[in-house]
Amino acid sequence: MTYHRAWRFPSIPAMALSLALFLVSAVPGAAITLLRDADIEHGLSQLSAPILRAAGLSPSRVRILVVNESSLNAFVIDNNAIFLHYGLIQKVDDVEMLQAVIAHEAAHIANGHIARRMANMKSARTVAGLGVALAVAAAAGGGGEAAGGLALGTASSAQRLFLSHTRAEEAAADRSAAEFLRAAGVSPTGLLKVHQLFRGQEALSVGRQDPYMRSHPLTRDRIRAAEAFVAAFGDTAKPNPTADYWFARIRGKLSAFTRSPKWTMRRVSAERYKDVRLMREAIAHHRQSDLRKAVRAIDGAIALQPRDGYLYDLKGQILMESRQFAAALSTYKTAVSLAPQESQILAGLGRAQLAAGQNKAALATLEKARSLDFRNPRVLRDMSVAYAQTGQTGMAAMVTAERYALQGRLDDAGVHAKRAVDLLPTGTVAWRRAQDVLIAYEQDQKRRKR
Repeated sequence: MTYHRAWRFPSIPAMALSLALFLVSAVPGAAITLLRDADIEHGLSQLSAPILRAAGLSPSRVRILVVNESSLNAFVIDNNAIFLHYGLIQKVDDVEMLQAVIAHEAAHIANGHIARRMANMKSARTVAGLGVALAVAAAAGGGGEAAGGLALGTASSAQRLFLSHTRAEEAAADRSAAEFLRAAGVSPTGLLKVHQLFRGQEALSVGRQDPYMRSHPLTRDRIRAAEAFVAAFGDTAKPNPTADYWFARIRGKLSAFTRSPKWTMRRVSAERYKDVRLMREAIAHHRQSDLRKAVRAIDGAIALQPRDGYLYDLKGQILMESRQFAAALSTYKTAVSLAPQESQILAGLGRAQLAAGQNKAALATLEKARSLDFRNPRVLRDMSVAYAQTGQTGMAAMVTAERYALQGRLDDAGVHAKRAVDLLPTGTVAWRRAQDVLIAYEQDQKRRKR
């Protein structure tokens, strides 16, 4: 599991334009960080796919991403991603509640709420909110020849302006979510239980309310409407052992990485799935720097699921972070053979190849990882090392410039972009990518001088 700042644009020129708009009135604030993990994101895709299809959305296009926040919240900003705070995933009691949250956020996309809001953002102050929205939404966007970023931080008022839904939108999203859940064969009672989780929040001061409550206003009418839907249509959903398993695995891995190892070890015996229990133990032992116990536990999980590339990915991470580079390289090769299209697993293999001195192989692996997912600034960092090790200093400067742009560090991006422009052949694709970063840097410099 890795922590990535959530900045992304499909192209550097697009970022430069949005930067000029965004910084009209926004004041930088705290940035949002994503928790990236191939296993967790795969599990979330398993839970969300039937709901997204019922909503008329593509499961391959709409990603479910986890925000590194312990508070309760979920939100959408464009049509490509649903963001869940890990605190919300840990708080809900069962898989139906989590799927209900996903269905509700999917309804905002399917009902056109985000598209209408973007179309209506015309004033400079509102555009500032839009700039923030695009900055985080782009973390879920597709690939692209060049990419850059914009710091997600903003004045909290602008952020709340964009993320907050009207009560009419909320009621419509509830109705649609209930329909999506029923069509997907998921119990709609999860929607009612989510509302009950936040019951009473309206009586609290704004500062004490959960973020979900502030962006998703709850009323008694909404609770009554959910109760009426369940009463009218009943609950015909059948038990889904696969969904139960992935819910346990997602929560188990998240808690093992975000809670203390002692917390995990006190509770792990209650885990109903043995492979998940062993995975949680492996993470806890690894975080306590006990490599022998960590490897024994993850090997036990692999023995139960020998074709599971995500378990090999975790083992590779444990070995890499324990500086067992040769063993990590072998493990990551197995992981990639079992999950060849997982960008984050490919990135792990590329990192292991770099550690083993296989620079050309690492560069090829990292290029493939980057082509599948541009959300990972660590891939760009590793690529810059691989380029430098193979004597391609211009390319190393170019991807370093893109990495800093992706992280919103435009001053640093400008330095490396200038170097790349000087080193790369004029007019080549790489030279143009460096120019794109340079344009973004220059736009930022002009804005600061106003």
